This record gives sequence, C-alpha cells and structure tokens, in this order.
Amino acid sequence: MLNKNKNSRTRRSANVFLRSFAPAPLACAGYLALIAPVAHAQSASQAPASVAATPTGSVSDTKTVSKPVRPVSYAPPEPRSPRRRLSDADLHLYVTLNKPPPMTGSDREGPTEMLMYGNPHLFGDWGGIQPWLTKRGIYLTAGINEEFMGNVTGGKQRAYSDAGQVAAELDIDWDKLAGINEFWTHMLVVNGHGNNLGRLIGENIAQPQQIYGARGNVVAHLVALYGEKGLFRNRLNIAAGWIPTGTFFNYDYLACSFVNVTTCGNPAPGKYVPGGRDWPSGNLGAVVRVWPTRQFYLMAGLFAVNSSSNYNGGISGWAWAQPGLGKFSSQFEVGWLPSFGKNDLIGHYKLGYFYDNARYPHLYEDINGNSYQATGLPRRYRAGMNVAWFLADQMLVRYGKGLTNGLIAFGGAEYANGATVAMRDHAWISLLSAGTPWHRPLDQVGIMYHHFDMSHSVALQQESSQALGLPYVSNQWGEPYGVQGHENVWEAFYSVHVLTGTSIQPDFQYINHVNATTKFRDAAILGVQINTIL
Repeated sequence: MLNKNKNSRTRRSANVFLRSFAPAPLACAGYLALIAPVAHAQSASQAPASVAATPTGSVSDTKTVSKPVRPVSYAPPEPRSPRRRLSDADLHLYVTLNKPPPMTGSDREGPTEMLMYGNPHLFGDWGGIQPWLTKRGIYLTAGINEEFMGNVTGGKQRAYSDAGQVAAELDIDWDKLAGINEFWTHMLVVNGHGNNLGRLIGENIAQPQQIYGARGNVVAHLVALYGEKGLFRNRLNIAAGWIPTGTFFNYDYLACSFVNVTTCGNPAPGKYVPGGRDWPSGNLGAVVRVWPTRQFYLMAGLFAVNSSSNYNGGISGWAWAQPGLGKFSSQFEVGWLPSFGKNDLIGHYKLGYFYDNARYPHLYEDINGNSYQATGLPRRYRAGMNVAWFLADQMLVRYGKGLTNGLIAFGGAEYANGATVAMRDHAWISLLSAGTPWHRPLDQVGIMYHHFDMSHSVALQQESSQALGLPYVSNQWGEPYGVQGHENVWEAFYSVHVLTGTSIQPDFQYINHVNATTKFRDAAILGVQINTIL
C-alpha cells in the first residue's frame, strides 16, 4: 500500500511538472557554441516558453552561449510508469539537464544529445524549411555570438576587443530518416573571428571571453562528428566518433550563462590539458553511459590523446590521423540527480576522474630532481596525468513550474597533478536566478566567484628562470609574466531578452592578481555579449 501511494504521488508530480513547460520549444542549437536552452516557468495556460538549455545549459529561454549543449544519458521509466508519450521538447529538455524523463510511452526514447528543433529562431521557421526537415528527422540550425569587452583599469594595458563566432549544427534521427532505431548522428562546425582581450591585458588564467581560441584560421573548424546508439530503452547508451571530451565529462550545464571561459561547459584545469581538451577541440573516442536508477548514472570513456600538439585534429579539426596519437585518456564519472520537496527542487551532483597515460615533462625537475634550467640536464618525464572534479548545482527557491525557473546555487572544485599541470586547483561558487520574480520571465541574472592556485612546481620553475635571467617558460595557460601564485575572479551579469531568439547581456568582471601574479594592477572589465539563433 505504501509503495502504491508513493508511485501515485510520483505520477501526479511528474504530470504537473511536465505540463508546466510542455510543449516548450527548445532554444538550443545543440552543439553550437551559442545556444543555451533552459526551461522557463510558465503555466500550461500561458504561451509556451522557449527552453534555453546550455552547454552548456543556460537558464534563459533565449540565452545563447559559446559552448555546446552537452549530451547526457537518461533512464527509462520504471515498469509501472504511465504509458504516456513525451513530446520532443519534454524529452530533450530532461536529457539536456542530465535529468531522466519521469515517464514515456515510446520504445524509441530519442538521443542523449540536446537538439535544436522547436527553437525560437530570429527568422522563424525559415519559411517552412525547418518543419519540413524536422518531420524527416533532420535538425539544422545556425547562430551567432559576439562578445565586446574592455578593461577600464588594471592589466598590462588598457584595451578592448571583439571576439565572436558563427556556428552550424546538423543532427539526424536515423529512425525517422531511415528506420534505424535509437540511432543519431551529430555534427558541429564553427567559424571564429576577432581578438582575445585576455592576451591584450596579460590575462591567460581566466580569460574574460568565452569565444576565442582553438578554432584555427579556417572557414569551418570541425568541433564534433559522432554517432550514438541507445540500447535497452536507453538504460545503456554508446557514443563514438570525434568528440570533445567535455561534451560528456566534467560538464557544468549552468556555467555558460556567465561569459568568463574558465567554467563554461566544463571547468579548468581539466579542459586545458591534452587528455581533457574540450570544445572546440575534439578527440577520437567512445563513451558508455548506464542508468541503474532514475537518479543515478555511471559513465566511462576512452579517448585518443595527442600530447605533442596544441590542436587536436590540426587547426581545422579534420586531421584525425595527425602525428602524435597513440596514448589514451580514460575518464569516469558518477552522478546523482535528486529532486527535493513538493516544489521539485532539482539538483545535479557529479564526481569524476580522468587518467592520461601519455608521458609529460616535469615542470621543474631534471632527471636528478634539480632545476633543469640550472643544470642543463634532460627533464624528468612523468607517466600519467590525472585530474579529478566535483560539480554540484541545487535549486534553492522555485519561482514557477519550469525546470530551471528559480534561484540556483552551483559550484565545484577541480584538482590536477601539479608536477605536470601548471594550475593545481580551481574552486568556484555562484548564484543564478533564471526566470526572474520581477516579471521578466526570459531574463536571467547571476554572480560568480573563482579561486585559482597555480602549482608549486611551476612556481619553482619561474623562480629558477628569474634567478638565471632566462625568459619565463610558457605553460598550458600561455605566457607567464612573473612567478605565478593564485588568482581571484568575480563576475556579475544581467541577460535581457530583446527579440525572438536574441539576448543582450551586460557583464562585469574583476580580476585580482592578473595572470596569477602581482606584475599588473587588478583589472576591472566591462563588456556585453550578444547572442542570436538565426
């Protein structure tokens, strides 16, 4: 009797929750570094809200971001769940936010990739082209992201810059197109342009702009091209191909609401080392995800590593067989996705680790453990680079019935082996309000704080360079300007929905200890991000 009542309450809660946003369209370009779909709270009697779920998962219905939406697994319903078919918008919204759908009535559960159909596009449905493609399982979209920023004080010099990109994504449901059950393919290409404010002001640790770097000077840089297959009604999901590792692992779906790149999609230091390079770099690899229960998942992946190149796949992303491959990064993650109380306060808690079995030079030591710069002896090499992370987000207050419509706290911590990685650890915390309580349902506002510690080994190397009168040695974060210690960053923004599929986001950042040194004065940065789904 107790189980029966519990199941009944679960079904009623799921129905109410689904009605709160179905059939909300998805404001997402999937892997486009520009679309951040999220659920917004509107009642069933109101006009449907657009869903902005990021890569990177943002929390504004029309928010676009500089990172891809991350594919995530989800569990099928329990056997006694009602046989009700979810709409595409319902299903993929749950998928994007790493939350299993509460019910379904279809054997074909859909992909684990957040797709873009149903988006609120600036140009509508492209004169009927989008619905025609969608009916056949072909989902195509494009978007633009521009970030204008300048420092009003501090840094190496006063400067300003624009960085932006155009991106296009193609996702295909091969069940609709060719009758291949539970099989999807995903492809994303981007074109980047502009300049990097961080380089101009001497800041490489916490670059203020999301959109810059690793795209190569090419018309179309390949970010991702892979397929995924669901088995056992997607209790098991397998993906393989050219995949940015952070598409699946070490992924914070809320962080790209902010402009600073250090947590966008997946956090530093993991995404700046070869075994964990994230979007827009990719790796040949495969991922297996299993959902033993609705609220718990296990995930493992194996990716090819090129430790000798700054660009996986070359500058174009298409050179999959480039020299230097041969070692592997093994990644693991477990996740718990609870929901608390009658208001369905959703949380995501993730713990992960990866081990890269390539050999990397020690940042300081020679073969005898002394300064390689002072002795001139060959550097010591360490086998294996590892990174561990913990990510968490929790809704604290709900403003309405939408999936992310409330006040959300999120943050995390990440650690790397400081002998071979210049950044030892990074911790951050944030508050984000999505769907504001002051009657601007498509706006969002957020504040975030970061703390970075550079490794003891890189500090020893830089002290050695200083003592010997040698130039500082570049590391994973570019050129240092002194002995690096720690850095703090504060960021605040307000994102304003201005047109269909379009937002304008004023942003303020304050950087203490620019580039983790005391070489320059603290920098105050003002900027604006403009996003639109075409």
